[in-house]
Amino acid sequence: MGTPPLFDSHLHLTSARFDEDRRETLERARDAGVIELVTVATNPEDARRAIRLAEAEDGVWATAGLHPHEAADFSEDVLREIEELADSETVVALGETGLDYHYDHAPRDLQLANFRAHMELGERTGLPVIVHSRKADADTAEIVAEFEGRATGVLHCFTAGEDLLQVGLDAGWLVSFSGIVSFASELAPLVRAVPDERLLIETDSPYLAPVPKRGRRNEPAFVAHTCEAVARLRETSVDDTARLTTANARRFYGVQRDPDWSDR
Repeated sequence: MGTPPLFDSHLHLTSARFDEDRRETLERARDAGVIELVTVATNPEDARRAIRLAEAEDGVWATAGLHPHEAADFSEDVLREIEELADSETVVALGETGLDYHYDHAPRDLQLANFRAHMELGERTGLPVIVHSRKADADTAEIVAEFEGRATGVLHCFTAGEDLLQVGLDAGWLVSFSGIVSFASELAPLVRAVPDERLLIETDSPYLAPVPKRGRRNEPAFVAHTCEAVARLRETSVDDTARLTTANARRFYGVQRDPDWSDR
């Protein structure tokens, strides 16, 4: 059977930090068993780059959205552009969107409007929504609960509190953990609280490299280390965690493939 494949459910492969070795980065990921990944957009131009990359590379998928850091640019025209981009066959989700009250790079009223508009677009299109939330638990929870049964999504790179986690789980959402879990012990009970069928792993590269790569530029091959950290915290095997999170990512993003890993 071999080692089960890995799925990096969230990264930014269009980042300029990969401009000099993007193809080599993908080759290293594949050598590490990462057979599929989703490169997540931060604005419409980034979505176009992600779509071109996904069209050119097998096992690469894209998203379309406007990051909360860039929500100052939110408008109805931008939303229409995102909706048009979401028609691409390679786009499997909307976002990332959400709220960031830590950096506050954009006014909060525009962050909220942008987030709600993505949720409404998710309801119309049936695409899942990728949500970034930092120091904004209460407002994020309110919007997730508001759209329960209408739109679905994932709380990505989860580092928030128990209340937001529970709201997300109650709404049927998935929860994704990054390499932060390899060095932030306070996340251990939250990692263990997520039901098997709701769990995803990611790198969020080029950011947040896990131990033992901490301090380096992150890349999709390093999702193997995140998988190991999550397995350790959940007291299960690395193979089982890889198999589980890959199946969950394929189901969540609607890219189901034959579950026989032996020929992968």
